[in-house]
Amino acid sequence: MSTATMTQKRSFGAALWDYLTTVDHKKIGHLYLAGGAFFFLLGGLEALIIRIQLMFPNSDFISAGLFNEMLTMHGTTMIFLAAMPILLGLMNAAMPLQIGARDVAFPFLNALGFWLFLFGGLLLNLSWFLGGAPDAGWTSYASLAMYSSGHGVDFYVAGLQIAGAGTLMGGINFIATIVTMRAPGMTYMRMPLFTWATFITSVLILFAFPALTINMFLLMFDRMFDAAFFNVDLGGNTIIWQHLFWIFGHPEVYILILPLFGLFSDIFATFSKKRLFGYTAMVFATMLIAFLGFMVWAHHMFTVGMGPVANSIFAVATMAIAVPTGIKIFNWLATMWGGSITINSAMLWSLGFIPSFTIGGMTGVMLGSSVADYQYHDTYFVVGHFHYVIVGGTVFGIFAALHYWWPKMFGRILREGLGKITFVLFFIGFHLTFFVQHFLGLMGMPRRINTFLPGQMLDTGNLISTIGAFFMTAAILVFVYNIIVSARDEQAPADPWDGRTLEWAISSPPPYYNFEQLPLVRGLDPLWVEKREGNGKMLPGEPLDDVHMPNGSILPFLMSFGFFVAGLGFIYQTDSKLWFLALYGGMAFALGCMVVRSLKDDHGYYIKKEELQKALDREAK
Repeated sequence: MSTATMTQKRSFGAALWDYLTTVDHKKIGHLYLAGGAFFFLLGGLEALIIRIQLMFPNSDFISAGLFNEMLTMHGTTMIFLAAMPILLGLMNAAMPLQIGARDVAFPFLNALGFWLFLFGGLLLNLSWFLGGAPDAGWTSYASLAMYSSGHGVDFYVAGLQIAGAGTLMGGINFIATIVTMRAPGMTYMRMPLFTWATFITSVLILFAFPALTINMFLLMFDRMFDAAFFNVDLGGNTIIWQHLFWIFGHPEVYILILPLFGLFSDIFATFSKKRLFGYTAMVFATMLIAFLGFMVWAHHMFTVGMGPVANSIFAVATMAIAVPTGIKIFNWLATMWGGSITINSAMLWSLGFIPSFTIGGMTGVMLGSSVADYQYHDTYFVVGHFHYVIVGGTVFGIFAALHYWWPKMFGRILREGLGKITFVLFFIGFHLTFFVQHFLGLMGMPRRINTFLPGQMLDTGNLISTIGAFFMTAAILVFVYNIIVSARDEQAPADPWDGRTLEWAISSPPPYYNFEQLPLVRGLDPLWVEKREGNGKMLPGEPLDDVHMPNGSILPFLMSFGFFVAGLGFIYQTDSKLWFLALYGGMAFALGCMVVRSLKDDHGYYIKKEELQKALDREAK
């Protein structure tokens, strides 16, 4: 073996160990993005299989049972294991930089949150190889989930409990970071909209996820120990599952979209060369959306028989939530009005979002009418609406964020030509796929069916929908190619977009300590203030001194692995006594890691001010 090969192997091993043990928010952001991207591709593959099955009437591409598994895993994967982790990755990558912090408040907890998500997601997807995936739909309604044969639903419960614990940790961590670690002068009303959205989204996570956690426990007890929470024969109530699920599920929609509302605000301001129109109104509109998001859950349940009074209350609340969303859209348009607009990939995704998400909002108001919902409910109209919100909002926003922050995260600018091809292919494919589904629903096509008969006038719509899915697949392949080829390009400058916020004041990618000296913030859009009134560089908000940094740790990885093993033991405990060893052994191992963490005296380390001074001198040159 040559020396070069040995060096290469050693360097790969060193990089792997670095990422396994890192507590640096930027690297954890990379891990979230990589993990989320893996599950996004997996969920996309499942969606493509669903659309191929529905391409023609009487299709037998996959069996009815496998179709139910595909449908369940597509929804569960995309929401819990793709969209949310990618958003947490973006929050990790950008938010501490935007508030002028050196890291998040609890770096160890940040790493633990990622590894719990990853092992929870892997546990859920192991079900494909261990007897069958969950098949009760992504909402896993108790009426179906309680009687689902095999262990598929048990994998759903255990996997999401572990992954959800990681998300909850992330939310708590971000709240603590924003409250306690803002740079000197960074008041709440000077924070960028993305940071505001991260803060409000974290509050939503804090209050919404416990409802899901409780629901999972109740279902688990019903399935494994014959409890009677949802079993009607024993005096239970299956509707309680729906209430608890949607008390989590509707805020979850805003958890998925609010961070990107904040991002679009930053992008429109940057590429219009204008301060965001109505900053204060935007902040309070975000708060109002979050508040009202907890008041509308039962609009998913208009057909279960709650009665006219309850239906009317939730219908009115649903209409009300359209108001703050409308405020945002008009403010974005007003920001661009009269601005010096740059059209690049990030801006294209942001512009494409406005009409796409607005259509989703309009169909949402239609579904929010409790009387009309009897016609729309459980048809493909709902599938079209939901994807206009989640794909037209969240996925468009994720692509905008990746093009915008890629140079900051990875030190390379994604190629514009390929970026525009990606956008055009995806935009065409998205509208081909989902616009026609509204009409399929109005023509009577139910959701969650694995086939349809010829002669029902559903053939053309389903064929168009599937063709659109192939367009979106092509767009993703172009984007992956863009990542690969742009990795060979020269390093990006610190501020490639002539940015307004603090993350563009430091090098791309940032040093591991972020800021040699915490910056002094003198107004909203602090970097823009310095470009207009100062010398274009942030003034220091503290004297140069040694900087304290946390040590890396393998314990978050080991702890999460322990819970993963315990999850497997938990699922199979009713099959064999041997699985109790995995359950209790995994728990003991994870708790042992916690004890080690508690007893170990880890004070971190200090970066000497001489090293920081050298970095400042290099930047000055």
